[in-house]
Amino acid sequence: MTRRAAVIGSPVAHSLSPVLHNAAFAALGLSGWTYTRIECEASGVADLVAGLDPSWAGLSVTMPNKRAALAVASSATPRAVQVGAANTLVPVADGWRADCTDVDEVLAALRAACGFTSGTRAVLLGAGGTATAALVALASVGVRSVSLVVRSVSRAAEAESCASRLGLALDLVAWDEADFAALAAEADVLVSTVPPTATEPIAAALAEAPNVLDVIYHPWPTPLAQAVEKRGRTLATGLDMLLHQAFGQAEQFTAQPAPREAMRAALREATDNLLPLPI
Repeated sequence: MTRRAAVIGSPVAHSLSPVLHNAAFAALGLSGWTYTRIECEASGVADLVAGLDPSWAGLSVTMPNKRAALAVASSATPRAVQVGAANTLVPVADGWRADCTDVDEVLAALRAACGFTSGTRAVLLGAGGTATAALVALASVGVRSVSLVVRSVSRAAEAESCASRLGLALDLVAWDEADFAALAAEADVLVSTVPPTATEPIAAALAEAPNVLDVIYHPWPTPLAQAVEKRGRTLATGLDMLLHQAFGQAEQFTAQPAPREAMRAALREATDNLLPLPI
């Protein structure tokens, strides 16, 4: 039986999702299943989804298409609604169901790499789609206060709306005015969703947080990762996140438990054993 799945986004050529999902299909003995990349802007998501035939088992969705994916769905999980975006689309009887396994990835990456399972105060750098998923994830483990540090305050509206839906106390901090060392030292966890060029000048200050998640993994190591290692703090990475969000997607696409060891081994091989990638 031929079944197809893909990751959609722009740019998408760099995506490691095919490595993970094709490894999952092979480990599950799903011959005839394939997973590819599709270059697609947000404006094209609706037309692309409408044109898919019944052979499609699902779509992974990366930036900048996550909010468009939620909009095109006929139904959505509560966490996708809370985030305001979706990274997973699965066909259902009346259309497509949207989910956001990004929430899983944040929690699982922090738990596996850092041993972080709960806290009350967090610092979040950036306000994009990954940041809103992080807000939902952190709220689910007891975080009630978040300092959101952004380079452009005008772009924080969606993160502010997400925090409001969750009942989180959100302190919006302008990047140029932030005391990063003080914020990090007072936090239980710090999540950075911004490029390495932004964190490089302040990496040592950010490393004062006891648990750090840096969603960036290329090029590696990031300045923040190096600072965290030097400080002796614990670090979760974007590769940890990628692995864990793919587990949930694979299970929704195939209706079988994800072959975690096979997926982890494939990702480690594809990245030249760059990171330990704990499960």
